[in-house]
Amino acid sequence: MHSLTLASTAIRECERCLGLWIDVASFEKICADREQQAAVLGAASPAPSKQVQEGDKVRYIPCPECKQLMNRINFARCSGVVVDICKGHGTWFDREELSRIIEFIRGGGLDAARAKEKAALEEERRRLESLTSPRERSAIIGLSESDDERHTGIASASSLLRHLLG
Repeated sequence: MHSLTLASTAIRECERCLGLWIDVASFEKICADREQQAAVLGAASPAPSKQVQEGDKVRYIPCPECKQLMNRINFARCSGVVVDICKGHGTWFDREELSRIIEFIRGGGLDAARAKEKAALEEERRRLESLTSPRERSAIIGLSESDDERHTGIASASSLLRHLLG
């Protein structure tokens, strides 16, 4: 891979496949900065995109930095662009994927995805609050009964046993 600079962002490109490796901070900068986005779109070379066929095998590739296999994710969970990510080091973009992501961002996709996620979290919060019993809320979020509730249950059980055995 050789290094190149788009606007003020350093990236690495594979000469063979024209894939790009961008570190975490640089990709965040591209996502946030329209000037950086314009530089990437301006440098994109038009080429026919390869359509993924149903029989194509998914390949996990190693991170160029740490050599661990990267995770494949659909960018913003809804862009339709699946990229390879090493959370600690960066993102690998196959040819044209970075341009497609920037078009997605510029078309409002990232803002829409964030709004959708925020609405889903708010709906879940409202659902939890609508539950009538604190015990039900605790069960959903994974909390156990308080010590007082456990002691009361034990006291009730021993009273019942004394009454039955009597």
